[in-house]
Amino acid sequence: MSFERKIQAAHGYMELELTDEALKELDTLSPEEQQEEITLQLRLLILMHAQRWEQGVPVCELLRRQSPGLSIGYIHGAYCLHVMGKTEEAREILRKGPPSLYHEATYFYNLGCYNAILGDKQEAVQNLQTSFQMNPTFRDEAQNDPDLESISELLK
Repeated sequence: MSFERKIQAAHGYMELELTDEALKELDTLSPEEQQEEITLQLRLLILMHAQRWEQGVPVCELLRRQSPGLSIGYIHGAYCLHVMGKTEEAREILRKGPPSLYHEATYFYNLGCYNAILGDKQEAVQNLQTSFQMNPTFRDEAQNDPDLESISELLK
């Protein structure tokens, strides 16, 4: 089966919530194909869908090394760390990311969440306001986000 067909099959398994089968499909790729950006991104999405945060972190590290201008390794890597209770590390990964992140509302939203958790309320509100300006739907999401409970009054 060709590389493209295996990627399609893995994606299909993921859509069917068959994450183990999706990962097995990716594991059949050659070592070189497993290092392709598209393969790494798909592996990461499958792992996150399966809530396998610890396994997602090294995939994000590899993505950041191979494609330092690509936001997925930073945003998703930070999120995996945050879910694992390593919010300070998550914030540092975002802060060290490329300037391309400044064009993404998710960057500012997540940074706002991490700052709120870490007690930096003023910076959290500033980041969240930026995310709301970039993508107004984040304002609604923020109303129910448990990470933002400590600053919910400041967001009204």
